[in-house]
Amino acid sequence: MAEPKQTELMEKIVSLCKRRGFIFQSSEIYGGINGFWDYGPLGSELKRNVKDAWWRDIVHHREDVVGLDATIIMHPTVWKASGHVDTFSDPMSTCRHCKKLIRADQVWEMLPGQAWVQSLAEVCDVATQSFDSQKLIHWAGRKGKNLAPNLALVRNPEVTLSWLAERSADSAKEPVSATEFYQHLATEQMPVTGLITPCPYCGGELTPPRPFNLMFESWAGPVQSDENKVFLRPETAQAIFAQCKNVMDSSRQRPPFGIGQIGKAFRNEITPRNYTFRSREFEQMELEYFIRPDEATRALFGEVATVPDGGHPGDPQPNWGWQAWHRYWVEERVRFYESIGLSRDTLGFHVQQPDELAHYARATVDILFKFPFSKRDEQGELLGEELEGVAARGDFDLTQHEKFSGKPLTVFEDELRSAWALLSPDTVTEMRDDFIETKTRVAIEKKGMSAADAADSARAEAEVFFERLGKGQYLPHVIEPSAGVDRLVLALIANAYAEETVTDDKGKSETRVVLRFHPRIAPVKVGVFPLLKNKPELVAKAMEVRALLQSHVTVFYDDTGAIGRRYRRQDEAGTPFGVTIDFDTLGEKGDELKDTVTLRDRDSMKQERVKISELLGRILPLMQ
Repeated sequence: MAEPKQTELMEKIVSLCKRRGFIFQSSEIYGGINGFWDYGPLGSELKRNVKDAWWRDIVHHREDVVGLDATIIMHPTVWKASGHVDTFSDPMSTCRHCKKLIRADQVWEMLPGQAWVQSLAEVCDVATQSFDSQKLIHWAGRKGKNLAPNLALVRNPEVTLSWLAERSADSAKEPVSATEFYQHLATEQMPVTGLITPCPYCGGELTPPRPFNLMFESWAGPVQSDENKVFLRPETAQAIFAQCKNVMDSSRQRPPFGIGQIGKAFRNEITPRNYTFRSREFEQMELEYFIRPDEATRALFGEVATVPDGGHPGDPQPNWGWQAWHRYWVEERVRFYESIGLSRDTLGFHVQQPDELAHYARATVDILFKFPFSKRDEQGELLGEELEGVAARGDFDLTQHEKFSGKPLTVFEDELRSAWALLSPDTVTEMRDDFIETKTRVAIEKKGMSAADAADSARAEAEVFFERLGKGQYLPHVIEPSAGVDRLVLALIANAYAEETVTDDKGKSETRVVLRFHPRIAPVKVGVFPLLKNKPELVAKAMEVRALLQSHVTVFYDDTGAIGRRYRRQDEAGTPFGVTIDFDTLGEKGDELKDTVTLRDRDSMKQERVKISELLGRILPLMQ
């Protein structure tokens, strides 16, 4: 099995987040509510800085992307068209004993963090199934009884252990795996029931999995009826698809172009876990980048360009197809993460295989971050958890919304109509055959259709698709980089967290906790400290410095405690720079140091004298 608990590092991060005001449990004074989190003073600044950085890079710094801010509640048919009403579900099991709901595909990920599993590991070696029956019986009657009262080992230890011993002694079978070991401990009468998957909470038996829709339901209007049922959006993307035509018409954009949006989304997760990584209320930063279908690109430019995997493909070219655009956006997103402090070494990549892809996706690359709670490979290296998915979604979404709304969502290009008229019949036939072959294969592999039905469906789709192209019309295809704000904030905190031993001038050592945030996203940029708070002239000068900086960056003013203690507090908050106003600033040692301050760097802890008039010139370039 995996690591015991979430690791000591994760516990320290969670503790720091509460102590310093980054993240609080929602409604904590009432016992909290699982899967919901509040961001405190530092956390809200960090989160805002992350969103602002994304918006500047995606929308403000590009001519081909515009923004959208759509409502959380939309017409319910939106979710019917997108497939969320019928298919947006997770497999859910219920414990027959404690009645808790558990996501069936996450049981084995949850087990290592449970107290009874950690306690059990103290009396037996799960990896090798080395155990002493008497020790297990003793554990079952004491700790097991309190921690996992419904485990078969606890309810009937002798019978359960006899089955396990019999199975372990059967040399004709493969050795018992760690998963089977726990199943044996949860199962009292195996010949009758088969192996039982234990409830992570109490060790009891789980019901067979059943679908559980993840959307939160509500009602719009005074009557709670099916006619008034609405949903809290489970993603922000569908609003972009529904408003795509309006955005194009009002902003005079045409493919290739994108629509970016940052907003709340809600998923009724069965088992929220790993702190803020998997929550029921969260924020997304999504870009839907609309491109021409490859067939239109070929008609206009004579070819569809592709790019090699690995590295950034460079500036976009007019003849790029979906593969080139997909590769481009994967690398653009990595560049963004590097610009806010996540080096490529901290990231991982998972290229989804055909059996993992959504039925509408041509390709998806998940960008991963190596969280402390991430799974490990056989060598013990962290594998990473998803920060962002970059998917080539084809025209599935716009096709669905056009179908369900009855409104045309096509783009018209006069240049395409003219170029199409010049294509040879053989070229059109070749493209049509390729189209039908691809659609048929996808329908068989991902939709489970018979070969005949898949081919019929593909031919019908091709008829509509190529008729539109001949008229210069098409539904844009989409490349979708979709990132979670909360996951990214947690990744930035985990990446920034560091402990180090420092020694002062008197030789005294202590452990310094520091958050090494990139200055671009740090919640507070500068700490301003008068050396003494009972000297009015120092305080007045410090106020002047604060006013100078405050118009450009976030500043925290602190005049309480020893200056070293104030530095440590700002180190924990992740503040990149400290400015100390002392008696030299007032000119008490001569005019040479008058109107200078001590500028301290958080990471190196180096200090230097800088003129007040030069502070902004030194600090602001590092915020970019």
